[in-house]
Amino acid sequence: MNSTGSMNRALRAGLSLFGLLGAATLGFFAWQSFYPVSAAAGWSVQTVHRDVPKAASLMPLPDGSLMVSQELNDAKGSIVRIHPDGTREVVVANLSKPDGMFATHGGWVFSQETGNAPVSFLKDGVVTELFRGENVQGLWVEGDDLYAIEDRKENGRLMRYRWSDQSLTVMRDQLNEGESIARCTDGRMLYTEKKKGVIRELTDDHSDPVVVAGLNKPTFLMCDERGLWVNEDSTHRARLLLIDRQGRQQTILSFLKAPQSIVRIGDGTYLLAEGGRDRVLKLVSQPLTLASDGVKH
Repeated sequence: MNSTGSMNRALRAGLSLFGLLGAATLGFFAWQSFYPVSAAAGWSVQTVHRDVPKAASLMPLPDGSLMVSQELNDAKGSIVRIHPDGTREVVVANLSKPDGMFATHGGWVFSQETGNAPVSFLKDGVVTELFRGENVQGLWVEGDDLYAIEDRKENGRLMRYRWSDQSLTVMRDQLNEGESIARCTDGRMLYTEKKKGVIRELTDDHSDPVVVAGLNKPTFLMCDERGLWVNEDSTHRARLLLIDRQGRQQTILSFLKAPQSIVRIGDGTYLLAEGGRDRVLKLVSQPLTLASDGVKH
């Protein structure tokens, strides 16, 4: 009788402990999901658009509206236009994981991050297939050249498409989760390998040196006179980083959830797609003020 009672008490204690551990785990993930985004000193952040499912690439337009790719799978994805008054217009529907976007040639090119999907050109409401790739994510256009990078494990490619003759050249292969490619203001063309946590420079001799290492799932890149902006494609405690010309790294935003692209919309103002929370954030640089003691705050 005593033995049976002891076993029952032990079983109840074990179940209670298991329940507590489960509750703690759920609480931890809830905290991760809902903990507010934190901005570094000198910056402020606010939500400007909510309910934007899997927001990925952003493209501001001259009239103040915003093109957003909604990276849903199984033909549920789309590219939408959010007008200045907040109304939304579906520009392209029935896409599978639409991701990269780039304005060029009087229209927009966009990718779909799924198997053997086309990179397409949208102009005047007409969508034209340019070429196909496997899980194409990042895009970059310079004149006659359209660069595209594949987010594939170990077998990813970086490709160049020529508008003039529709030729497609594989520039690099065997990449490990390449996600973004961008030209910086200093002339360097950089691309990410998310799995390896590195950013490389695309060079003529194919050496492609690592320029930044030790990152946590680096995804979209953007350069301006402040330096290199890097988003971390992590679902918990992701960051937006700014790396200056001297290589100094600063965390501008913390506690993001799967952030994607960042674009500049004005002097000291940026938009950021936070796909993990289905929203678009606005990041603003706060001007320094001179206190009576002569110290900048």
